[in-house]
Amino acid sequence: MSTPTEGTAPAPPPRPPVSGGPGTPIDVPGVRNLRDAGGVGELRPGILYRSGALDALTARGAERLGELGLRTVIDLRSTPEVAAAPDVRDGLGFTYRRAPVFVERRWPAEQRELYPAMAGRAGRSTVAVIRAITAPGAVPVLVHCASGKDRTGLTVAVLQTLLGASEAEVTEDFLRSNEALGLATWAPSAVGGPVAGEQPLAVNGLVAGERPGGGSPRPGHGALPVAATHLFHALLWIRSHHGSVPDWLLAHGATESELADLRAVLSGRPRTP
Repeated sequence: MSTPTEGTAPAPPPRPPVSGGPGTPIDVPGVRNLRDAGGVGELRPGILYRSGALDALTARGAERLGELGLRTVIDLRSTPEVAAAPDVRDGLGFTYRRAPVFVERRWPAEQRELYPAMAGRAGRSTVAVIRAITAPGAVPVLVHCASGKDRTGLTVAVLQTLLGASEAEVTEDFLRSNEALGLATWAPSAVGGPVAGEQPLAVNGLVAGERPGGGSPRPGHGALPVAATHLFHALLWIRSHHGSVPDWLLAHGATESELADLRAVLSGRPRTP
């Protein structure tokens, strides 16, 4: 067996893969809460990723992100959020698309109110996401919002549901954001009641939960953990108003053909009529 000659540096250890598999956090400097959303139902791994925003992406992070081979990034944030903190895109070569759940930065401050509100607003946004994913050459794709847990959480849950994932699988992936963002210890307050005098909406540049005129602010949504009951109530709203997740999407402009295309792209199986 040959040995290194004197003065020759040993070979560096092999670098770990960017992705450790579905559900495993992916270490990309400057990107929070990044993971593979596949491996549930018929959703194959390595095709749909989820994360927080890319506005703080570092040069090293861009290199690591590039190793995922992303072809499309879909941004669910509002227009003011994107203007204030645009994604870093230089040199990455992916197609950038927007599909805002809320066009303006105006949404309920309480998590338990936010999720039914998102279900009422996210239909067209989710249809836009589906069309972006099924465009020729669009995958692998990354879907993100600000922290990757609320708007992204609901959107990805819908996609996983369409690919046949069980409620338990969808919820398990949804809750992974708490650990990824260091929010697990906040869980008991996630479904707490409103604070007396709290402003119900985040408007005019205020972070969700801040109070005009000072005083002790409620944490913005980025600091609030998710709970299984949040996703449950969003999906309950969808089903109680539209019957099923596919019917919710059809009511917001999707076609049966587009849903079939989505299942084929994300599963890798031949398209069925």
